[in-house]
Amino acid sequence: MLSCQSDSNLRIRSTVVRGRVVGQYVMNGGDGPNSYARNSSYQGGVLDLAKPIIEEEISRKLDVKHHSSTFMIADFGCSTGHTTLLPPWKVFFNDKVTNDFNTLFSSLPPERLYYATGVPGSFHGRLLPKASLHFAYSSVTLNWLSDVPKEVADDTSPAWNRGKIHYFGARREVLEAYSNQYAKDVEAFLDSRAEELVAGGLMALIVPAVHAFWNPNTAYTSITQFDILGNNIPHIQWTSNPSTSKGRFSKAKVDSFNLPLYYTVPQELKAILERSHNYTLERMEIIDNSGKLTLPGPKDRASFVRAVFEQMLSNHFGSEIIDKLFQQYAKKIEASPLFLDPENE
Repeated sequence: MLSCQSDSNLRIRSTVVRGRVVGQYVMNGGDGPNSYARNSSYQGGVLDLAKPIIEEEISRKLDVKHHSSTFMIADFGCSTGHTTLLPPWKVFFNDKVTNDFNTLFSSLPPERLYYATGVPGSFHGRLLPKASLHFAYSSVTLNWLSDVPKEVADDTSPAWNRGKIHYFGARREVLEAYSNQYAKDVEAFLDSRAEELVAGGLMALIVPAVHAFWNPNTAYTSITQFDILGNNIPHIQWTSNPSTSKGRFSKAKVDSFNLPLYYTVPQELKAILERSHNYTLERMEIIDNSGKLTLPGPKDRASFVRAVFEQMLSNHFGSEIIDKLFQQYAKKIEASPLFLDPENE
């Protein structure tokens, strides 16, 4: 939980957010079997654990009566699923311009005690008027980068991420490129929210992370899932025309695809937060959400990953590979000794 300091302490910084393909990070919309709305139970489980902490800090740190009669709240990176906190008063729901806001708003209770507004755009930049917001909230979204670090797609760079779609198991330079991009993006997010929050406002962030000393050979994490997904892509046989022979993607096609995601560790995140002079860090806790409670089987895991990445994968590799890719992915998960290990939650 972060509280915003007085206006005299605000540090204003102009930020340019890069983005090659608008909307490429959007989750699957609608309410179908592969939609994010139906496959975000894991994120909902995280919120269930965090909600009592957030409510406690709001009651302790945020003087609602002290503020104006219109209390303003914003949910940054709301998507369409179970990551949204629904408090009263006026609520701004933010996500990418291509987000399925229709599904989001149709899921809100018709007799709600608050006014709801959609705010499309990247949360790495300004979205709301200066000093207009009393409470800012973001759940399971700050692991998304504004863009893939340009070095990892440059075959002349030491950070070229050849043959991989993520930094897991890659060389040190790749990890550093992702880490540096993450720090820049979180700082841009914090600076933007500092301008939008009133003095004394409060912000709650639920940030995906891994333990500082997690062992990839024994621990099952989201990063493990990306490695399994990436290993499947080069072996997918595909055809856009049934009359033609099947083929595989070129190495260049695979090498040019990288996931714009970074999973920080608590110490790294705390250092980024403390570097900002706009806030006071009120409380920071580690929440462990058991994925096996919300995603108990391989097909559940595959549906979850598909809901998040299908649009991005389709844009780059084509939609014809998606069904087969995630069928194979589910089989790989089912055979994974890390997933089968009862000690891995």
